[in-house]
Amino acid sequence: MERFNRTVRYDWLNQYIFETIEEVQEAATTWMWTYNNERPNMAIGGITPKQKLAMGMPMAA
Repeated sequence: MERFNRTVRYDWLNQYIFETIEEVQEAATTWMWTYNNERPNMAIGGITPKQKLAMGMPMAA
C-alpha cells in the first residue's frame, strides 16, 4: 500500500494543481484504470494485464 501511495503521489498528484474535488476524482479514476489495465506489470512478465488476459492465462490472486 505504501508503494502504491508513493506512486500515486509522484506520478500524478504532485504534477497538477486541481481546482475542484471533481477534477481530482476524474483524474484518479483515469489514472487508476491506466495503472491497473495498460501499464506493463513486472509481476506478470512485463506485459499489461490486458495482454495477459488475451493470452487466456489466469491472473494470480
